[in-house]
Amino acid sequence: MEDIVIIGSGNVAEALALAFTNSGHTPVQIFARNRAEGTKIAAKCQCRFTDDPAQVKSAGLYVIAVSDKAIASVSGAIDFGDAVVAHTSGSTPIDALAPAIRNKAVLYPLQTFTKGRKVNFQTIPIMVEGATPKALETVTKAAKLLSGNVREVASKQRAMIHVAAVFASNFTNHMFTISELLAKDAGIDFSVLKPLIRETTDKAMSADSPRSVQTGPAIRNDFQTKSRHCELLAEKPDLKNIYINLSNNIWEISKKTSQR
Repeated sequence: MEDIVIIGSGNVAEALALAFTNSGHTPVQIFARNRAEGTKIAAKCQCRFTDDPAQVKSAGLYVIAVSDKAIASVSGAIDFGDAVVAHTSGSTPIDALAPAIRNKAVLYPLQTFTKGRKVNFQTIPIMVEGATPKALETVTKAAKLLSGNVREVASKQRAMIHVAAVFASNFTNHMFTISELLAKDAGIDFSVLKPLIRETTDKAMSADSPRSVQTGPAIRNDFQTKSRHCELLAEKPDLKNIYINLSNNIWEISKKTSQR
């Protein structure tokens, strides 16, 4: 496998650097503008660190794990020569990498990452894309070091998968946050809802489709219960609108499913 340099110091950069290290392919260097965080990651991986673009080491694969808006500027600040350069964004097209880069690639791990939480990379789907045969071969080999679930996915398809991931992860977690606030208003700790959350998640994971295990007043079109809930949310118009819109969408999808 080619030498690897990780560019970035956020959650994804740290997770990938540690995953490559655990696979026996420690990055040769961490490059990051945030010296404090970059140094910490380098120390965990026992590799070199630099915050100077002129001091970035030669490597066969550069993995740019920075915010989506920084991909273009970061990738344009370094002369990568003929090396393969991959960004890790789910929603950003491969062409967001600087025009001067010949071997553009994408290495997108479909997972949520939080500092301090360990994840099993072997179970994470990693989506790869390469603008050239060399780029695709190199990024695929790197991905297979980390995961047994590697898929070649084009930018447009990957972007839609990222939207799906936002619904599945970010929006779902926000629903948990709303439920915590409502429980608090009732004088009850959020922990009372955790068994329900676990069972709901387990059912969705074990079912052929989450639609088949949907429950609640919306799918029953229980007008009385929905009306009572809306009355309780009368002083929270934003949450009331979310409740109404989600309930309507659940009902519409259930009707379409039943018509198949």
